[in-house]
Amino acid sequence: MRARLAAWAFAAPLVAYLLLCYAYPLFTNIDLSFREHTVRTFVHGGAPFAGFGNYATVFADPVFRTALLNTVVFTVVSLVFQYTAGLALAVFFARGFPLSATLRALFLVPWLLPLIVSASTWAWLLNSESGLVNALLEFVGIGQVNWLTSPSWSLVSVTIANIWIGIPFNLVVLYSGLRNIPDDVYEASSLDGAGGWQTFRYITFPMLRPVSAITLLLGLVYTLKVFDIIWIMTRGGPSGSSGTLATWSYELGFGSPLPKFGPSAAVGNVLILLALAAGLVHIRLQRGQERT
Repeated sequence: MRARLAAWAFAAPLVAYLLLCYAYPLFTNIDLSFREHTVRTFVHGGAPFAGFGNYATVFADPVFRTALLNTVVFTVVSLVFQYTAGLALAVFFARGFPLSATLRALFLVPWLLPLIVSASTWAWLLNSESGLVNALLEFVGIGQVNWLTSPSWSLVSVTIANIWIGIPFNLVVLYSGLRNIPDDVYEASSLDGAGGWQTFRYITFPMLRPVSAITLLLGLVYTLKVFDIIWIMTRGGPSGSSGTLATWSYELGFGSPLPKFGPSAAVGNVLILLALAAGLVHIRLQRGQERT
């Protein structure tokens, strides 16, 4: 009994934190999505029950399809480039060379900077009138590109910024996974005459699958809820061309004179369901790998 009480005493702060900071906000958001809230009822309570009316409103809105498509494109492209670049850099640094630790530490700078600083920096670099990127394009004879104000380029701009921010995370996790691969495996493959590409394809990459899976899952969850970068750089515009479900949820709840708290919460719950589905797929794949 004393051992159980001690265990509960150590677990109680964590359980209280999870209930207060995760379970309660989640329950509140679900409750918001099923009620017709106004500013008055949001503060004082008493909002009538709306059932799935808010979800029907959200799904019928043409903005939903655009925001969902932008979210999918933004997430998939970011994950592919972040993982590819992070893996290439991890393999490069795993070789070991003078000043490799210093250079690896410098690659962490984008990850350590506050998002508002990173987004503001990219907004300045991609500025149509005084941005450094357009200055370089004019120097080589390509001409200016309206990175932040063109519907064709706004989503590309925020995706580039997000890729730059996410590469260090992939580098750190994948590099740690590479360091945990036994050297004996590489020595055996070298004795068998395997080349560099064969070693990577048949040894390094398969043994990195568990680390790669958790890296992609965490990157997916993080990218789905990215708001700061997009809002600071483009505010989801122009005309919603770079808006995602996260920015649309904010606009519905706080970006208009007449806030729509119910639909805003419904969009937030859609994001939660997408992240939950990704987590379930990850667990299913992990169990399949353990069985094989």
